[in-house]
Amino acid sequence: MNRLFMISGNRLIRQYDSEILWIEPWGDNSLRVRATHLAAMPAEDWALLPQAKSNARIVIEEAKAEIQNGKIRAEVTAAGKITFFNHKDKVILEEYVRNRNDIKAFCSALNIDAREFKPILGGDYQLTVRFESDPNEKIFGMGQYQQPYLDIKNCTLELAHRNSQASVPFALSSLGYGFLWNNPAIGQVTFGKNCTEWTARSTKQLDFWITAGDTPAEIEEAYAKATGTVPMMPEYAMGFWQCKLRYQTQDELLAVAREYKHRDLPISVIVADFFHWPLQGEWKFDLDYWPDPEGMVAELKEMGIELMVSIWPTVDKCSENYQEMLQKGYLVRVDRGIRTTMDFLGNTVFYDPTNPGARDFVWQKAKKNYYDKGIRIFWLDEAEPEYSVYDYDLYRYYLGPNLQIGNLYPVMHAKTFFDGMTAAGQKNVINLLRCAWAGSQRYGALVWSGDIDSSFESLRNQFIAGLNMGLAGIPWWTTDIGGFHGGDPNDPSFRECIVRWFQYGAFCPVFRLHGDREPHSEPLGTKGGGLCNSGAGNEVWSYGEEAYEIFKKYMFLREHMRPYISELMKAAHEKGTPVMRPLFYDFPADEECWNIDDQYMFGPDVLVAPVLQAAVRQRKVYLPEGAAWTDYNSGVVYDGGQWIDCDAPLSSIPVFLKDKAAL
Repeated sequence: MNRLFMISGNRLIRQYDSEILWIEPWGDNSLRVRATHLAAMPAEDWALLPQAKSNARIVIEEAKAEIQNGKIRAEVTAAGKITFFNHKDKVILEEYVRNRNDIKAFCSALNIDAREFKPILGGDYQLTVRFESDPNEKIFGMGQYQQPYLDIKNCTLELAHRNSQASVPFALSSLGYGFLWNNPAIGQVTFGKNCTEWTARSTKQLDFWITAGDTPAEIEEAYAKATGTVPMMPEYAMGFWQCKLRYQTQDELLAVAREYKHRDLPISVIVADFFHWPLQGEWKFDLDYWPDPEGMVAELKEMGIELMVSIWPTVDKCSENYQEMLQKGYLVRVDRGIRTTMDFLGNTVFYDPTNPGARDFVWQKAKKNYYDKGIRIFWLDEAEPEYSVYDYDLYRYYLGPNLQIGNLYPVMHAKTFFDGMTAAGQKNVINLLRCAWAGSQRYGALVWSGDIDSSFESLRNQFIAGLNMGLAGIPWWTTDIGGFHGGDPNDPSFRECIVRWFQYGAFCPVFRLHGDREPHSEPLGTKGGGLCNSGAGNEVWSYGEEAYEIFKKYMFLREHMRPYISELMKAAHEKGTPVMRPLFYDFPADEECWNIDDQYMFGPDVLVAPVLQAAVRQRKVYLPEGAAWTDYNSGVVYDGGQWIDCDAPLSSIPVFLKDKAAL
């Protein structure tokens, strides 16, 4: 039976019938597992980066083989079942097998395999991979989903992108492992009580990466080494960002910037939102409404403000670039029907960033019309992309059908601008995107949580999304403070909501105000930059005097924290450390911390307990054991390892400093 197994360098290979299985070291304490039923293993690495050669130990016996790399060991039986162990010989993950291929092991007549490649007629495979489930396991990460559960055990998640949903398929387990589903296909995962099941609707191979570690931090850092880290965040990006839907003219935007400076309020970034262009896909200012971009950028820079400009991946069929991009194959294709991928103020088709030529074409337009005018940060909106109809089997890219590689879109969209800006000599690139997949972080992707509701319920969902995004390897994350859809600045209930959101936002990786407020103003024209309407005021002075004073307090607190935030961004850049993370990340030995889902650590020294419900003026706070905690608002010092009742008037949220730390 040992002819089933072979050794090739550091790689253990098992071949049986049409399946080729590879297991090999991929970074410290980590293994990469691939399998295919094709004649040869596909070469794509997807999210993974090349790693230095590891000295794995491989042993082949009569009825099994095993490969060990540091703290992780995989055992493969002759029947093909894989089990993973940590360095304490404890099982951390094992495949779910219910068949009679090995009657010496657990035997079942169900005839269910762990690795099921179901052929697609005339094509590739639908893949299902199954693992045993530990009902006591807790699972975190996996990106951004609009739901209120930090622990996603017993959840089913779509492995696909939508507006406000970003599938970043890395899971952190309380059992001491991290698992990357290294496959950009559209699919689904269920972390069930009885079985964990991953599916890809169309693929050529199985590909996952697993690492073992003694702490969440060790696991996250291994994942960051395998997939990359963010650049160092530029200093200006750590301050306050002002945005709304939408400043309609250059004069309006400059007037807002001047008012911030007149009031002596800190501001680092201001945004020219969508439809500042003549047509989608022309990637330039409409000079009727934005007559002097160079002068605007120069004045803002004199005020110490960077201008961020919205970029959409849509190309209007009437735009000046459509015919050339169509001819050169730079647009997303459809396998049936009319070639319109998004219908919003025009019939548009998304450009295809999986095509290197398309990436260069779009960047050259953006460079000429924005970058060369002094703009150094872009808002890469619609990055999922947001199809008008989410029929994932309809669309096709340069690299293949959407069903097989569609989740790569936001990575390649970020790469378009990262590569261009880096080639132009820019360091520490940062761009705002509405979506991400594994590896997006290394292209300077700051992700925000999309077009969300303006309510406390939505705030709760964003709180969870931010923590799980950080654990999924995306440490730069933000949200529309106050939510996106709706919210009247004169409504007292919404004023309370946005105050609580603003307080929380001050302790997010990026502190950014945005939203589509009510009531709307009328469009300024019937074409180009005048075609789209605008929401109501969304500046910090738009919500009444009480809110304004609270906003100012937290804006200046954010400024005061800049040296501390800079250290957090350095750790994210160097080690992949999440800027905001659940309590268990810093206190894994405190079992209670694994149960807390409404507090978090903002770096190693600041515990934040935001108010996530209306009319709440007091809340319970858990202080982790092993440290003393100073109430930032009152100065009272508490021992760790206890719950306390904490006042939370509208003017403040509970914040605690660890072991006499200073902001």
